Amino acid sequence: MVEARAVQTYLNYVNGEWVRSSSEEKLESINPATGELVAEAQQSTAEDVDAAVDAARDAFFSGVWSEKKPQERARVLFKIAELLRSNADTLATLLTRENGKPIKNARGEILYAANVFEYYGALARVVLGNIPRYGSSDVSLVVKEPVGVCGLIVPWNSPIQLASWKLAPALAAGCTIVLKPSEYTPAISLEVAKLISSIEELPRGVLNVVTGPGDPTGSALVKNTKVDKISFTGSTETGRRIMEMAAVNLKKINLECGGKSANIVFDDANLEQALRGALWGIFRSAGQSCNAGSRLLIQETIYDEFVRKFVELAKGIKVGNGLDPSTEMGPIISERQLNRVLSYIKSGVDEGARLLYGGKRLTEGELAKGFFIQPTIFDNVSRDMRIFQEEIFGPVVCVIPFKDEREAIEIANDTKYGLAGNIWSRNLFRIMRVARGVRTGTLWVNRHLNPGPEPPFGGYKQSGIGREQGIEGLMEYLETKHICLEISEAFGGPER
Repeated sequence: MVEARAVQTYLNYVNGEWVRSSSEEKLESINPATGELVAEAQQSTAEDVDAAVDAARDAFFSGVWSEKKPQERARVLFKIAELLRSNADTLATLLTRENGKPIKNARGEILYAANVFEYYGALARVVLGNIPRYGSSDVSLVVKEPVGVCGLIVPWNSPIQLASWKLAPALAAGCTIVLKPSEYTPAISLEVAKLISSIEELPRGVLNVVTGPGDPTGSALVKNTKVDKISFTGSTETGRRIMEMAAVNLKKINLECGGKSANIVFDDANLEQALRGALWGIFRSAGQSCNAGSRLLIQETIYDEFVRKFVELAKGIKVGNGLDPSTEMGPIISERQLNRVLSYIKSGVDEGARLLYGGKRLTEGELAKGFFIQPTIFDNVSRDMRIFQEEIFGPVVCVIPFKDEREAIEIANDTKYGLAGNIWSRNLFRIMRVARGVRTGTLWVNRHLNPGPEPPFGGYKQSGIGREQGIEGLMEYLETKHICLEISEAFGGPER
């Protein structure tokens, strides 16, 4: 039995104060494994968003953060990393209660976010321009300056890790921030904000947090003409609407959107390694990840053996409450999303795909209180089917045979998305040919997921615009300015 807990009501964080929304309505954060009410948060209005933006704008133009020495900004980021590490267990428990992911994965997310803040703390001190010289009487200075006020919109599936990808480089660059967490995971985001707000060296107004749904809260943030940049992680459909709304003042935008990643296994791969990688490439986080390997491409010569073993491994996955240390796959985030996933499974069956395993909601015992679906595997999938083309965002994988490298690349590229993918092979020349041929922003070879924040991440095609992580992620929060100095005697020197 899950122990009952007191329900906390969270406030918005604006200009260094915890404040109520002008709306009397509340967001309810529900544990997707048990149906229990985890917390309440503010359902913010456009008026609340405007107040947060004004605070961020005043802080930016005052120079209290943008004009701080880089080493001073770096120290704040290092302190955020320390706070995340020292509170990892408490934060992980809340993250699991609010999001549903297994506790070990939740703790890993908090520690990864700490690593991200530390990484950008180091980079804060190396934001450099250059001094090109084009003639005998001039000097050109190319300098980097913070973009300004940044609206950061974060999803629920990895709320702290993905927030760190935005917060850390924005702070390192000298920007000020209005953060809008997902309406499904406000509590964990605000607990992290509490930790950050305890750092005395971070001036008022630099970080502001408002909670609420995409409309009106997110829309108000995107449309506000005092916001200089929007960074969004979420669906391609929402990203497209954000592009349209951001045109009101030609905001800079980062969009990290949907994916339909191809997990490509060749017959010379280490099969045990590939099996485990493919399994957790899709079923980790119950498939609720933009980089999930939801299309599993297997070379014909090993197809039958690989699929048989893959199904057996899927049958052994422990599905349950993420607070149980033995749980390997948690619930779907909400009943709405659960029904969406089930509708995709039905469409796969109706369109003629063969359901090899899963496909049902789990309702035995304690699972009946939550939103659980079996790991689900389809084969006999054609490329015109919805389950092949559309992002399901659930534990559903399409298994597809291919003959050779050319066909693998063709199948992998037959999608509007281009976010991530995997290649499993021992042949370096084959790996490089396929990696160059697949139109996607990240390809992991003989592994799944990055070891750290150093490599950039982002998509081709309709998977997004711009990059997060890496030096590239920092550059997204900087403007480039050219200053040309005339130094000839004819121009005249300083008065003597």
